[in-house]
Amino acid sequence: MLEVKNLAARRGHITLFDQVNFRLSAGEALVVTGANGTGKTTLLRMLAGLSHPLSGKMFWQEQEVRPFDPLLRNNINFAGHAPSLKDELTAEENLEILVRLTGESVSRQTLRDALDKVALGARLNVPARSLSQGQRRRIGLARLTLIPRVLWILDEPVTALDVAGIALLGEMMASHVKAGGSVIAATHQSLDLPNVRSFSFQ
Repeated sequence: MLEVKNLAARRGHITLFDQVNFRLSAGEALVVTGANGTGKTTLLRMLAGLSHPLSGKMFWQEQEVRPFDPLLRNNINFAGHAPSLKDELTAEENLEILVRLTGESVSRQTLRDALDKVALGARLNVPARSLSQGQRRRIGLARLTLIPRVLWILDEPVTALDVAGIALLGEMMASHVKAGGSVIAATHQSLDLPNVRSFSFQ
């Protein structure tokens, strides 16, 4: 599904990483680990097609792709470590906008069902500024269920989630992989996922 060859990245005059190589097939998960500042977020943004590598190549289903390639955008669901919400909008309104930004459209009932599944049904009309960090993060989890993309790329997805939220995320990721999708996640916590491999920055 996704293959990278000899990827390298630099921040200022510092090389974050080089010679990064791996392949990810359908039904597999890859967990990226490493200390803060080693390049995990930089790598994930490259894989999502949001930034340029210093060098190296990426291939989607054996076709070379470049940053901002529509082929990546149409197949990848990227969630950064920030929730990307508008504080003055409600949970429901934020979720609707996040879905529309990907070119998808769902009914209001579908939006509400998705919020129910992440335990936000009672908060759907609450402005995002009044939600806890964990509840804000759950809006992002609801978004994952509404955007049909085969590869999920998640940057620190368990941040601010409580035990129940982490368990819910784990179930969602496992179900996605078992259904033939793939997941790449950067995290400091262990994730119980099927067909999982790890890639570690030193």
